[in-house]
Amino acid sequence: MKRLHIVIFVVLIALFTGLGWFFGQKNSLTSMSDKGSDGMASEMPMADKNGVVQDGSGKPVKYWYDPMVPGQKFDKPGKSPFMDMMLEPKYANEGSDGEEGGVAISSQTAQNLGIRVEKVRMQNFGEALSAVGRIEADERRFYAVQTRMPGFVEKLSVRAMGDPVSKGQKIAEIYAPEILAAQQEYLTLISLNQVDADGTLKQAAHNRLKLLGMSENEINAITKTGKASPRFGVYAPASGVLTELGVREGAQLMSGTSLMQITDLSQVWLVAEVPERDAGRLKLGLEAEVQLQSLVGETFKGKVSYLYPMLNGDSRTLQVRIELPNKQNRLKPGMYGNVTLTGQTYAALSIASESIIATGTRKIVIVKEASGYRPAEITTGQELNNQTEILSGLAEGEEVVASGQFLLDSEASLSGVLARLSNKGMSQQDKTTEMTMDKPMMDMAMPAEKMPKGRGKVVDVDAKSGKVTLNHEPIKELGWPSMTMGFDVKDNQQLGKLKAGDVVEFDLKADAPETADRPAQYVIERVEKTSSKQDGEIKNGVKGAKP
Repeated sequence: MKRLHIVIFVVLIALFTGLGWFFGQKNSLTSMSDKGSDGMASEMPMADKNGVVQDGSGKPVKYWYDPMVPGQKFDKPGKSPFMDMMLEPKYANEGSDGEEGGVAISSQTAQNLGIRVEKVRMQNFGEALSAVGRIEADERRFYAVQTRMPGFVEKLSVRAMGDPVSKGQKIAEIYAPEILAAQQEYLTLISLNQVDADGTLKQAAHNRLKLLGMSENEINAITKTGKASPRFGVYAPASGVLTELGVREGAQLMSGTSLMQITDLSQVWLVAEVPERDAGRLKLGLEAEVQLQSLVGETFKGKVSYLYPMLNGDSRTLQVRIELPNKQNRLKPGMYGNVTLTGQTYAALSIASESIIATGTRKIVIVKEASGYRPAEITTGQELNNQTEILSGLAEGEEVVASGQFLLDSEASLSGVLARLSNKGMSQQDKTTEMTMDKPMMDMAMPAEKMPKGRGKVVDVDAKSGKVTLNHEPIKELGWPSMTMGFDVKDNQQLGKLKAGDVVEFDLKADAPETADRPAQYVIERVEKTSSKQDGEIKNGVKGAKP
């Protein structure tokens, strides 16, 4: 019986020992799964009660990225496919860099910088274009005054160019012996009623006097008096001004001689010169607004009535005729004016033209958000009254910076934001241009032959393969933050004197040029252990490095 108790006791001890070993191995595997190959905790994603992805810090993570290729985002943590380093998390609600990238400044700083914002709003735009024109007389309102028989000018009522004339006004008196015989024939037929019972001959003589130039009033006058006159009057056919004068008093006239020309200025033309590039946008009926240099503050409205068929070969412009009423004769031929032609209008998004930053290859605005400011690339259309049409890139109600945007643009460039903007779809040449324009000036100033220098602590040395893993400080020349990453060493003999924990200084040299998919690859040209004094400054590890 006693032996049976001993056997049961031994079996229980063995059973509990086996269970303890099993749970110990399970906990060990779980612990190893939470650690990287170097024994450091891996930033594996976790989900809190609301399903937000987090890392060990407890902060919500939006994505992981390689600091060397910030435009590439990853859904999970791990090793970078570009560099020998681990991906970094990008936390949500970081004011320094939003989802699309941006900068954050305090309200006090914004006030000190004079930052002013305006909302994106709808505005009417039209097919508007500008031109310069000159007032000219309406050529369809020219009236030539002539005589129909030889004679002499006995009297002129208008004697100088520009004299005003009213319609029906007697402007000249002509002595013509030929009309005297026609008048006497007419008077004779009036008195012979028996010969011309039906009045046919009398009507023929009456019409002959009119054809010779006599007015109806003059014919009625000689009918009443019964006396013929060798003189007859010339009357103005329309109101206007005298623009041509072909004779003087006492001059002899031949049949068909032009006495003068009268121009009616109650309506005038404005002939505008439109550049050849805008000729295709012209059409009849376009509304026009005219502002004359001599009548400041007044606007005259008209419509396009004619497009001239020939292009001016010297000025490369097309002439456009606009009809303008001129009841008070305020529009004088020869006046110059500015013309704005407007077609059909349409509503479109607009922002102040001063808020646009033109880099040469694209146009950018700074958009204000709750967490800060971000750059946005836009496509623009027409510009009207200091407002620019927005075709894409913004939505109605968004706020853009109209003043102080260049300061924010500089900050965004230093933060690397603009370098990541619109990378997709750009050619390699465009990307190279953008990198040149958006890169900080301190990077641009670095000569090509100068090698970036760095300082850090040795994590691991592999002299056979010529590799060393360093925990280095930020490298300003390359825009690198503090990180742990592996490097190839050009001369692996330099690694023989190094060991883990040494603080070193090193020079980098680009081994492979930068491409659209990969950043420039750097190798260590020189690496040396620092002096003891310098070691003391970094004895607790590289500043900003991970533990």
